[in-house]
Amino acid sequence: MKIIKTLFFVLSVLFSTNNLYADIPHFIDFKYILNESEAGKKAQTSLKNKLNKGIKNLQDKEKKIQDEEKKIIQQKKVISAEEYKKKVTELRKKVNSLQKERSTLLDTVSKQRTKARNELLKNLNPIIKDYMKQNKIRMVVDKKSLLLADENLDITKNIMSLLNNKIKSININ
Repeated sequence: MKIIKTLFFVLSVLFSTNNLYADIPHFIDFKYILNESEAGKKAQTSLKNKLNKGIKNLQDKEKKIQDEEKKIIQQKKVISAEEYKKKVTELRKKVNSLQKERSTLLDTVSKQRTKARNELLKNLNPIIKDYMKQNKIRMVVDKKSLLLADENLDITKNIMSLLNNKIKSININ
């Protein structure tokens, strides 16, 4: 009888410990995954290159406009007042066009960054759900919401390796 009681006690402790582990929330660093996963890095590199290329193009146009402005200023005394006003008006239109183009570039890159982030998170959610089922985890929270936590509860690296195995890149266009 004593053996049965001891066995019952040991088994109940084992099962309750397993349930306790499942009730402890684990955490994941979404920012790290978005920035360091293979798909995240490729998307960031692509967006950065697109932005740099667009900015270089805008800088070249800006330089041409500045050169044209200098040219108009030099011609001010040579050409009529009406012709001068006409050239200044055309120059202002070009400047406005350049500002709109800059705004459009920044807006486009921002939208693509948001789209890439959402696409990555869309692929990440099923991976986290499967991981939670396999490891009997009931709750996962973002690391930025935590004040302090045991590093053993961090599942970021595990989730990242699963994500890297599932997707290598995301379409951002």
